[in-house]
Amino acid sequence: QVQLVESGGGLVQAGGSLRLSCTASGRTFSSYVMGWFRQAPGKEREFVAAISRSGGTTYYADSVKGRFTISRDNAKNTVYLQMNKLKPEDTAVYYCARKPTPSVAEVKGFGSWGQGTQVTVSS
Repeated sequence: QVQLVESGGGLVQAGGSLRLSCTASGRTFSSYVMGWFRQAPGKEREFVAAISRSGGTTYYADSVKGRFTISRDNAKNTVYLQMNKLKPEDTAVYYCARKPTPSVAEVKGFGSWGQGTQVTVSS
């Protein structure tokens, strides 16, 4: 069974940057659309960004568009989330996940969730 392991979270001041990584086990990484989600305390998990199998197509939530960039390196089985101009409302546990269907804009169908990495943005 595939394992997704997130890293790179931490404490940062508003306006700062962080880069999250998610590394997958197994040999089928390039067969999946990869996504990032987040969950703030007391809130439901929400979609952040997704990237196509080849990395050529990306899709973002309106709340992060222009500030976050998702990318992937299929040779390293890793997906990244570069987060710039962070805001206190970006504070959450960030999770990566994968889905076998090719549509990047369809936010349903993701699974194989990682354990998450905490991002805290201070004001």
